[in-house]
Amino acid sequence: MGSSSRNGNPAANMGYTPTAKVSEPWEVNKVLATMSQQEVPKRDSSSPLPYFHMLERLKTTKREGWRRFGIQGGESIADHMYRMSMISMLAPASLSPRLDMGKCIKMCLIHDMAELLVGDITPKDGVAKPEKHRREASTMDFLTGDLLAGVDGGVEGSRIRAIWQEYEDGETLDSKFVHDVDKMELMLQMVEYERRGEGKLDLGEFSHVARHIVLPETRVWADEVLREREAFWAGVADDGGEDAAS
Repeated sequence: MGSSSRNGNPAANMGYTPTAKVSEPWEVNKVLATMSQQEVPKRDSSSPLPYFHMLERLKTTKREGWRRFGIQGGESIADHMYRMSMISMLAPASLSPRLDMGKCIKMCLIHDMAELLVGDITPKDGVAKPEKHRREASTMDFLTGDLLAGVDGGVEGSRIRAIWQEYEDGETLDSKFVHDVDKMELMLQMVEYERRGEGKLDLGEFSHVARHIVLPETRVWADEVLREREAFWAGVADDGGEDAAS
């Protein structure tokens, strides 16, 4: 293999893209200025390749909530959105006839797209919701306008932007369902990481999202996940008691 760089193995961190720190006010161009010349996408291209390359950042930008608990190699934004899209395909039978399933799947795959430049902003970051929305809307304008306006074929950039906005507004049944799926996916991941932590990793602070699931059909799913979590921690407590008695 090739030789190491002066700072060590050049491939060591290729699977992780840190969120760029830029001066206020946050702007898309400031983030682009932190990227290498080879990485900065070409605007107003008739080719979709600049957009395709930008999407790679969703694969290498990690979900920050887990990183706060020391899970450095955890799920990426793309991981999260992929499972959401798969979950949405199994919408409960009592709900699915009222949904535009094709749009819901697209919405799952689009809703966090802006985080490829903005990063995964969590409530702990102290960024006000209007400012978070401004950053994400600016990024979506850049991706769907500057990068896709001249690209023919498939779903138009304006349509991608409209689906993202529908999710943000959260007023339609499709968007309410996808918001619920977003929370469901987080809850599933919470339980899965706790299981791997073998009772030494309590991620219970994330369970509060269950209270914000709005549709009765998805609430059934959430309640089942919470029961799984309760059973897991009950088992941990039982094992601890047995260890103490032995």
